[in-house]
Amino acid sequence: MKLSHFGFELPEELLAEYPSENRDESRLMVLDRKNQTIEHKQFKDLIDYFDEDDVMILNNTKVFPARLYGNKEKTGARIEVFLLRELNEEQRLWDVLVDPARKIRIGNKLYFGEDETLVAEVIDNTTSRGRTLRFLYDGSYQEFRQKLTDLGETPLPKYIKRDVEPEDEDRYQTIFAKNEGAVAAPTAGMHFSRHLLKRLEIKGVNFAEVTLHVGLGTFNAVEVEDLSKHKMDSEELKIDAKAVDIINTGKKNKKRICAVGTTAMRAIESAVSSSGMLNEADGWTNKFIFPPYEFSIANCMITNFHTPKSTLLMMASAFAGHDFVFKAYEEAVKEGYKFYSYGDAMLII
Repeated sequence: MKLSHFGFELPEELLAEYPSENRDESRLMVLDRKNQTIEHKQFKDLIDYFDEDDVMILNNTKVFPARLYGNKEKTGARIEVFLLRELNEEQRLWDVLVDPARKIRIGNKLYFGEDETLVAEVIDNTTSRGRTLRFLYDGSYQEFRQKLTDLGETPLPKYIKRDVEPEDEDRYQTIFAKNEGAVAAPTAGMHFSRHLLKRLEIKGVNFAEVTLHVGLGTFNAVEVEDLSKHKMDSEELKIDAKAVDIINTGKKNKKRICAVGTTAMRAIESAVSSSGMLNEADGWTNKFIFPPYEFSIANCMITNFHTPKSTLLMMASAFAGHDFVFKAYEEAVKEGYKFYSYGDAMLII
């Protein structure tokens, strides 16, 4: 399959600027791969598709407030700094993106906050917009991290044109988020309410938590027609023994194993043993899944509606079949489903 197979026209009014008022009342489109049928439900109806000892795999990464605004020394120009990842805790080195990048050179200093007690010095160029910053702050590491949190803003995707609101801090986070490190939310998980999780638990569904810290690379545009030449950025991955045991037991017992989101799917597909079972993992993955692809672990997937030509759409197509997914997207547009991070959801069984 080539890049051009994944384009489609998306009306602007279908981009979700806000989520459903109640998380589990977003719309849910159910794709049955075996029978090639499409149903229209609410997300809370998900419970009807799961039985005792089925497994749901949740990505428990937590989004941190990664977008900062600083002022350049001397000129006072306002610069957006997007924190990507911490490179060195002791030296307070961070990999960041800056905007406008043309104004930021090695040696420049940036000042943050009204009191300007947080300062960063540019020590390296990494990409056209990428820089390495050394933060200078008179305080402990814990105080420094708290300062970043206090000054940072929820990193809503760029297509959301409105200003960030205080409510976004909770809205742009799953309720099972616990391990901080993502700069974008694993959005399929944002549809779960505490009430729905409890109902699934009472029904006997098992939950396995994995951690894949979502980076901006997930959303990088694919610019090559030959998909095999696209390179994904690396993202940090952790799968512990407890998750491995829950998932492999479910697989051995031929239960429904559901990856909640493309990030959970990438995590487990990055740690498959030669016998097709899940291994523990602690490292990084740059796995790119596109059709044709043989999935080893999950036989079910929850995902959002994605952008044209995105790696996320390619994975959904690999799982459900290209033609079936595009038929579903056509129907989603016709029925007014909402797309992207705050949009509606799809269950592929």
